[in-house]
Amino acid sequence: MQINNELITYLEDLSRLTLSKEEEEKAKVDLEKILNYIDKLNELDTTNVEAISHPFAFTNNFRDDVTVASADREIILANAPMKKDGCFKVPKTVD
Repeated sequence: MQINNELITYLEDLSRLTLSKEEEEKAKVDLEKILNYIDKLNELDTTNVEAISHPFAFTNNFRDDVTVASADREIILANAPMKKDGCFKVPKTVD
């Protein structure tokens, strides 16, 4: 793939960015380096390499759900400026 001014302009439009001329030239150089590196990676022989989605062999890292007692409602509501029927009362925001 050739990195040219037309491609840089297209990428600016997609990203909704405006680059200065110096930034455009730097972007060209950087994109060329990235593409060259990808081409170099494509040269590697990966025929005997198993495809993976994650570098670590984790299957399930979730913790067990444990039921615990919550704080007392009266303690929670003790500092509430307004309360009603055991709940916080807030000013109406939608008509």
